[in-house]
Amino acid sequence: MCEKSPPHDLSWNEAGLIPAIVQNRSTGEVLMMAWMNREALDLTLATGVVHFWSRSRRKLWKKGETSGNTLALDAITVDCDRDALTIQACPAGPTCHTGARTCFTDPDVEVLTPPQGFADLEPLWWTVTERLAGGESTSYTARLACGGAPKTARKLIEEAAELATAALQHETGVAGPSRVAEEAADLVYHLLVLLAERGLPASRVLAELASRREKGGWPSTATALMLCSVHEPLRHVDEEAGLD
Repeated sequence: MCEKSPPHDLSWNEAGLIPAIVQNRSTGEVLMMAWMNREALDLTLATGVVHFWSRSRRKLWKKGETSGNTLALDAITVDCDRDALTIQACPAGPTCHTGARTCFTDPDVEVLTPPQGFADLEPLWWTVTERLAGGESTSYTARLACGGAPKTARKLIEEAAELATAALQHETGVAGPSRVAEEAADLVYHLLVLLAERGLPASRVLAELASRREKGGWPSTATALMLCSVHEPLRHVDEEAGLD
């Protein structure tokens, strides 16, 4: 469970220590594992910077005290037996002493693209589903979903067209990358609203993507054709959606 206050009734080992697994708050990626004693945990909570107990040096140490690659505390989760901690943190730089982003790396696997922070979509999904469950009249999300598929689908198409326009304007120098990111954020949000309104868990979409990856079936032919024709006019969008 996620502890909003200092964790209590922890099960320390015979040396007075507890294992702490650190995750990147944004990506969910496991960064490292180290040990904490009571003082290290208290310092972490008091300062907002993750501290550990070094078993080899037998002393407290602040992660990044020499390298500057500190870990800013976001939350602490305790396992069901209360004998292990998960620390959600925001890293200031590479976590591993080798200079790698994470201590859990495979030297035989080259990772070209670092994690992008998709874990941050989880709180957004929770918020969307909570708004729908509450049916709050003051919530834009709930009001949009009350219109059913006709309203959520139309809005999604509008947002997709705005993103496509921003991308084309970015290519010609009319719009900057921030505009593309803003429109993409709107599209992702409205996609989640549509899924929630249809009663379709976002996990179903992820499962479909995983299935395609395992089968080597993506990107699909349709996606490839779409990318090849990116300069085609967008005039058919409204016609195909019946919005003309």
